[in-house]
Amino acid sequence: MKKLSTGRALRGTAVFSLAALALTACGPDTSGESAEAETNDTDWSSVESADSIIFATNHPGGSQDIENELIEEFTDETGIEVEVITSGANYEETSQWFQTGGGSNADVIVLSDATWFPSYLNDALAPVDELLEAAEVDTSRFVTALYDDYLYEDAHYGAPYARSTPLFYYNADQYEELGLEVPTTWEEVAENGRALVEAGLTDSGFSFPSADSYVSWTAANLAWAYGGAWSEDWDFSAIASDGTVEALEFAQDGVGDWATVSSTTPDDDFGAGVTSQAIASTGSLVGILSVADFEVGTAFLPGGPAAEGETPTGGAGLMIASASSPEKQLAAAMFIGHMTQPENTARFSQATGYVPVNQDSDMSDVYAETPQFETAVEQLSRSRSQDNARVFLPGGDLELSQTLQAILTGDGDVREQLEALQTQLEELYESELASELD
Repeated sequence: MKKLSTGRALRGTAVFSLAALALTACGPDTSGESAEAETNDTDWSSVESADSIIFATNHPGGSQDIENELIEEFTDETGIEVEVITSGANYEETSQWFQTGGGSNADVIVLSDATWFPSYLNDALAPVDELLEAAEVDTSRFVTALYDDYLYEDAHYGAPYARSTPLFYYNADQYEELGLEVPTTWEEVAENGRALVEAGLTDSGFSFPSADSYVSWTAANLAWAYGGAWSEDWDFSAIASDGTVEALEFAQDGVGDWATVSSTTPDDDFGAGVTSQAIASTGSLVGILSVADFEVGTAFLPGGPAAEGETPTGGAGLMIASASSPEKQLAAAMFIGHMTQPENTARFSQATGYVPVNQDSDMSDVYAETPQFETAVEQLSRSRSQDNARVFLPGGDLELSQTLQAILTGDGDVREQLEALQTQLEELYESELASELD
């Protein structure tokens, strides 16, 4: 059985509603030798880059303008023309489009943490290690956890691009009024939330996400803090472990006391002043700052009895199609190198709110304008790739989110619900993945 070399896998933000399609539909190239074998057989020193490539993107984070600027500069520098295809409105649509043959001519594709693995299973993605080396891209400067989200069987299948993590947000005006300190643990989050509610400053001291607001993404931090997880590689017993049970019992007990479950999204609740503390994407910072009529504070995600606050990775990367010719693959690798240069990463980050994927990026201008963003970048040192159950198991995110929603909004026995979830995840693995990974 294949296992992730990193022990855990990224991510992201999708629900695999088309699980069977993802694993059985014909992708751009699902026959013949594996993409890895074909790439390893290529003498890249004898390959000349193509003079044009096709870039398929959903313009994550409203990035169309900055993408176009960077692409124009790439063409000016290299002479390589880049045709841009808007491949969907979101990551899920782009993934479906690519897997079902719509992207048969695409050379570079934007795929998210939770949508790239089915394309790997279909042999539709080329390993990028040798390609990026041939294009003289220094991958050692990528943020390690973000790059290793695409590491499988000792090869990377993408480069980080539009990346984000969750961030802890708090109402700094209310904190100052009560003399509260920034929490470093979940217990302190609860203490602050309770104090804010009891003081009459808010009706909600913290807002948990609902099932359709990526609760399994942000709540991974809570599970890890208590020594739990959604899975360990392909072992799903961690979901019903003592650590995970303790973490979710803590959250369940908090709802109705110091916390609520959002009816919209935690970032909407927080920006509107409906809740005083929330965990939301770093990509939500710009939007929150634009609507909040109070001082917005940001902090690292809280820790717990088993670990300091670890943050799950998220967002999308740039992948290269295995069906592309070596000449186009080399040009695609050059394009990836351009898009992830330190200066260009900083510009992309400033325009979109995504975190910089290159460690050498100078973010001083961004920090001067938005000092809260520095917290997001500094927190990358605590980033951790997501568990397989959420991002690699078709249907896993949906099952996780529905169970978490039931736990947070009900009073059912947490251990029993997690044991049932473990069984569901194991059945999904056997029906959807086991034969593919043998």
